[in-house]
Amino acid sequence: MPDYKYQGTSRSGGSVSGVMTASNKAELATLLKRQQITATKMTEKGKEFNIPTFGGGVNAKELAIFTRQFSVMIDAGLPLVQCLEILASQQENKFFQKILAGTRAQVEGGATLSAAMRSSPKAFDALYVNMVEAGETGGILDTILQRLSTYIEKNVKLQRAVKSALVYPVGVLTVAGGVITLLLWKVVPIFATLFAGLGVDLPLPTKIVIAMSNFIGSIFGFLILVALCGSIFGLKVWYGTPQGRLVLDTIVLKLPVLGMLMRKIAVARFTRTLGTLISSGVPILEGLDITARTAGNAVVE
Repeated sequence: MPDYKYQGTSRSGGSVSGVMTASNKAELATLLKRQQITATKMTEKGKEFNIPTFGGGVNAKELAIFTRQFSVMIDAGLPLVQCLEILASQQENKFFQKILAGTRAQVEGGATLSAAMRSSPKAFDALYVNMVEAGETGGILDTILQRLSTYIEKNVKLQRAVKSALVYPVGVLTVAGGVITLLLWKVVPIFATLFAGLGVDLPLPTKIVIAMSNFIGSIFGFLILVALCGSIFGLKVWYGTPQGRLVLDTIVLKLPVLGMLMRKIAVARFTRTLGTLISSGVPILEGLDITARTAGNAVVE
């Protein structure tokens, strides 16, 4: 389903804006009406190439801490609006603080917590929102939030384990590449000048090394480096499109070592996510749909 940007007015008369997923504008208007928001403008988000931006997000660790604290407050019997107000004031992340303030305003205006969170997909994904909705329906919001925080914390640990496993090989390759480049750029030319003065016929491997050194020291080497950086940036932009994501995710899954690791991560995430949803009362078909959208890999989805 497409994402829509909307602007409107709340029951109290204040201006409200955000992003929400809906099948069409009519459904979006209905969803907003349930939150007691009168839509004044609805625009489908474009499918154009998006240049990646940095910042303006909520990381998993921040979300896990927020969810854990939220569950404790709800379990202690604090009102929902007061919980959100306290948690918003404690956030160091200004982006997350703004989202929580907006969520509190919508809840204060009569919207359910899940409906208010659904309007902020950059902070609360489909899994999070649907589990909160299940908790509200069953009257076990504190229990659901505890399960959510545990789920997010386990995901954070899994991500750390994967990063730790990749740090050593990536570090070794980076250092080795830097040392080789430095040798070809600074050291080999000295020996090349020495060999040229001797006037001897050099072996083929030595000629290849000297040729590589000359290439790196030339303008063409610099242009190749610029092209490589541009290609990496272009791949990042392309990965933001559905087609690019599908192609690159397919390639990653077919890589010798990394592919097997990514498949194991996908299976672990699938079983944990679906198990958490089903144990929280979400229907299995809806749970499978949510799990697919949160798989993190286009092929698995």
